[in-house]
Amino acid sequence: MSRLRSKRFFQGGVQALLLFDLHNIRYLTGFTGSDGVLVVRPQAATLLVDGRYVTQAQEEVQSADIYCYQDKVDGIVAVLDRAVEDPVGFEASAVSYDFYQKLAERLRKENLTPLSEELYSLRAVKEDREISCIRRAAQLSAGVLEAVSRRIRPGMSELDLALEIDFGAKRAGAERMAFETIVASGANAALPHAKPGRKILEYGDLVVVDYGAVVDGYCSDETCTFCLGSADDRKREIYSRVKEAHDRALDEVRSGVTCSRIDHVARACLAQYGLDSYFTHGTGHGVGLEVHEAPRVSRNTDTVLSEGMIITIEPGVYLPGQWGIRIEDTVLVREDGAEVLTKMPKDLLVL
Repeated sequence: MSRLRSKRFFQGGVQALLLFDLHNIRYLTGFTGSDGVLVVRPQAATLLVDGRYVTQAQEEVQSADIYCYQDKVDGIVAVLDRAVEDPVGFEASAVSYDFYQKLAERLRKENLTPLSEELYSLRAVKEDREISCIRRAAQLSAGVLEAVSRRIRPGMSELDLALEIDFGAKRAGAERMAFETIVASGANAALPHAKPGRKILEYGDLVVVDYGAVVDGYCSDETCTFCLGSADDRKREIYSRVKEAHDRALDEVRSGVTCSRIDHVARACLAQYGLDSYFTHGTGHGVGLEVHEAPRVSRNTDTVLSEGMIITIEPGVYLPGQWGIRIEDTVLVREDGAEVLTKMPKDLLVL
């Protein structure tokens, strides 16, 4: 119940909170169903589900009462009871405008307080059990990619390689992939979020593999860039620059450092070699029940790292129409540094 009694929920006169994000609901109650609402009040919490999930909720949830609804809005009003006249906070980013309108009709629009940033960092600091899950997800993922990498060869398609990774992860015990596995080769590697397609891997290609698995609900995230057959001097040079940016940023990670500082170090390193304009995304992000969660590691984020946060470090260089390189590790923030949770080596591997 301790997670549900956080004072952050009841600031600004809010007397109750409506949570709709299923990841937050799972974090706070343990419920893993695909629909539900959590009503949190200072002394009690109630999970609202429809008839499909009553038995599941009764088995999974120990920190909240269970209420079965026929209509979601009617159920919320019933659980709030006389509190409908009090200010009620809700997850604005997790509901549609249409649902908000229905809710506003019943709870009075002026009593609804949208909350987004206030809840953004709810899951940022991980507990030991969460760290263990992410550690196991990273270990499983690395074992799969290490085995699959021995079979990467010219003539196979990006899609075939992605499917081998996905199948290997499921066979090894992953619940699912943390996101759609990225395999991008040749010019496709210059697209940070390329989708694997029918392109055939060719001799000399750089191949970016961005992948992650889910274990007990928690995600891993890692990116390796391989070279197929041989790497020319230019590719080796830029790989070493990206690796240097990765390592420098990693060295900065510790409790008390701002996320913007981590991003600055990676970007400044690439700027020394005239490559910063080809680094087109943030240096990292939090990882947990979602593969992208708080905190953001970017130039505009002044969040201060705390021990127990888990973030990625993933600088990249993308040369449009040519190729790209990204190196990513998921790391645990400690008081005196970072513990790397992902397991694949990050020196350039020529297959």
